[in-house]
Amino acid sequence: MPVQAKPVPPKEDSLATRVSATLRRALDAGEYRPGDKLPSEAELTRIHSVSRTVVREAIAALRSDGLVEARKGAGVFVLDPAERPGRAFDDLTTARISSVIELLELRTACEIEAAALAAVRRSPSQLEAIHDAHEAIVGCLRRGEPTRDADFAFHLAVAEATQNRRFPEFLLLIRSGIIPRGELQGAEPGARPKDYNLHLQEEHRRILDAIIEGDGAAARDRMRAHLRGSLDRYQELLRFTPRNG
Repeated sequence: MPVQAKPVPPKEDSLATRVSATLRRALDAGEYRPGDKLPSEAELTRIHSVSRTVVREAIAALRSDGLVEARKGAGVFVLDPAERPGRAFDDLTTARISSVIELLELRTACEIEAAALAAVRRSPSQLEAIHDAHEAIVGCLRRGEPTRDADFAFHLAVAEATQNRRFPEFLLLIRSGIIPRGELQGAEPGARPKDYNLHLQEEHRRILDAIIEGDGAAARDRMRAHLRGSLDRYQELLRFTPRNG
């Protein structure tokens, strides 16, 4: 008898897209009205037969588009279209190295303090979310899959652990340009910069360790080193990029 190939499990980023799309359709169909509370994370995990990491990423996508908002200790609620936040940073583009550098400078000012606050304020469930996001990145690297969405989920989980909703709101606002793109180094569209993943796993692990230990100063220093390294690499790339004219 011929040997049947084992089915290939769906990628986590594909699952998150699927769950997000399903929830969007439910919102469009009026199954959830403005002000309604979405099912809990545990319930969505059960309904869609996916991991908590997938559900968190799907909800993050809805939040990024201003469709829902998370309220601390209460859950995730559907926003009224009239109350949805405006789209700042509309002129943000990651097609230019200079724009990426501008954004990294802004992120550095915000995220190093977010890491310090997360280390001393995170709840057990938020610490689990940061750990799960890191493991998702490790899995992507092991399988040779894109790390863009998992990378964003890690930084968002750290921001949410600050207990200050403005930090995750800021990251969601600039999501389209938050993770550097490989096209700027001549890679295929959607790829990561060729040297980015060389540093990603270890730098994130060091940040996670500091947050686990509750060491705000170390978390601050390690997030600074992580973002500073990215900034330095792009500034070096800018120096050697040919200028037109």
